[in-house]
Amino acid sequence: MHIKNRRLGGAVLALALLSGLSVPALAQANAEIDFGDDSSEWANDGECDDPRFEGAGMAVELEDIDLGRDASDCRAAFEAGRIALAATSAAAPEAGREPEATEIDFGDDSGEWANDGECDDPRFAGSGMAIELEDIDIARDASDCRAAFEDGAITLATDGEQSAGLDFGDDSSEWANDQECDDPRFVGTGMAGSLSDDNRLRDASDCRNAFEDGSIILADDDVPANASAALASMAILANRIDFGDDSGEWPHDGQCDDPDFVGPGAYSDPYDANRLGDASDCRSAFIAGTITLRTLNGVAGGFNYGDDSSRWSNDGQCDDMRFTGPGMAKKLDREDIAADASDCRALEEEGDVSIRPVYQPDYVLGAPYDGSDIDFGDNSSPYARDNQCDDPRFEGPGADYTLLESDRQADADDCSAAFEAGTITLRDGES
Repeated sequence: MHIKNRRLGGAVLALALLSGLSVPALAQANAEIDFGDDSSEWANDGECDDPRFEGAGMAVELEDIDLGRDASDCRAAFEAGRIALAATSAAAPEAGREPEATEIDFGDDSGEWANDGECDDPRFAGSGMAIELEDIDIARDASDCRAAFEDGAITLATDGEQSAGLDFGDDSSEWANDQECDDPRFVGTGMAGSLSDDNRLRDASDCRNAFEDGSIILADDDVPANASAALASMAILANRIDFGDDSGEWPHDGQCDDPDFVGPGAYSDPYDANRLGDASDCRSAFIAGTITLRTLNGVAGGFNYGDDSSRWSNDGQCDDMRFTGPGMAKKLDREDIAADASDCRALEEEGDVSIRPVYQPDYVLGAPYDGSDIDFGDNSSPYARDNQCDDPRFEGPGADYTLLESDRQADADDCSAAFEAGTITLRDGES
C-alpha cells in the first residue's frame, strides 16, 4: 500500500508576493492558482483544508492528502481575503552536490503514482520521497522527482541508504530468500512464523527487503517513518509495555511463553518462571495482534488509554483513532494512538466517544471469528497478500492506514485472515 505523506515543494507563490496586490492583480493570481477539485473528505465544509494555503479561513488541522482537493472552500476563502498561498521553506540542495539535475535521466511519468507530489523512484532518498518504494517505479515518476530534486528535498540514494547503519549479515540461513525474515532481531508482519537464534544475521536479503518495505522493525528500535500503518500503531503500543528480556527457557521459538499474556500467539500452559523472560517472542506476537495482556484473574487487561503526548492533547476533542463518536477530532493520525488519554477518557465517561470494539484488549481473544457471511472478493489489489487488509470496508490494527476505494473487495486473503484473527472488523454500515 502506498502510504502517502505528501510534502510541499516546488513553485508555490510566496505570501509576501500576494500581499498588497490590486483587485485586478489578485483576480489574475486567483486565475493562475490550480485549486484542484472537491474530492477531499472535508470539501464544502466552509474551511480550506488544502495545506498550500494559510490564514484565518483555514481548518485547524491540515493533512497533505488534501492538497488540491478542497477547491470550492479554498477558492471562496481566497477570494474573500481570508487565506493566501503559504510561503515555502524547502531546504536548499547541499553545497557541492553532484550530479546536477540536468545530468540525471529522470525518465517519464508512466508510473501509477506520477504527479502526486512525491518522488516514487527508488533511485532517490530524502524527505520528498514516498514512504513505500518499488523498483517498478524506477525512472517512471520524472516530474515529481525532478521537482523534489531541484528543491533539495531528495538526493540520489546511496546503496542501502534506507537501511543505513544496519548489519543484516548474509544469506547463509536455510530459510534465506524465502520472502520472510527469519532473523529474530526483528519483529513485524514480514517475519517468519517460527524463529530461532540460529538465523540471527543469516537472512540478509529477506530482512533488508522487509525492513525497507516497512513490514518489520528492529525489536528494540523506534518506529521508523516507513513502517506500515498496522505495524506502526501496534509498535507504538508495544513500546509502552515492559516485555523484559529473553532469559527464559524458550526464547525465540515463535510463541510467547510469558504467563502475563493470553491469546492465540501465547503458549497454552506457560510457566511463572518465564515471566518477563520471553521479550522478543511476546513483543512480536503483541505487534501481530495475537496476544494481549491479562489481569490477575485471567481476563484480558484493561484498555490502555496511553498518555497526553499528542500535540492535540487537552483540547477537548479525542484524537485517538481507536475511539469513535461525536467527540472525535475532525482529522486523525496514527501518531496520536494512545497519546490523547485525558481528552478521550473524559469524553468516554461523558458518553461522547466509545472504544472501537476491535481495539478492546479482549477482542482478539474471541478469535477465530466467522467471516463466512462476508464477501471478501478477490485478490486483484496490487497490495494483496501483503499481510495487511487494504479493503476500506474494514478497520482495526490489521488494516492499512491508507485505504483506497479501488481496493474494495480486492484483498480477500489478507482481509479474511485478519477478520478471523480478530485484528479487523467491518466498519459501521459496511457488509
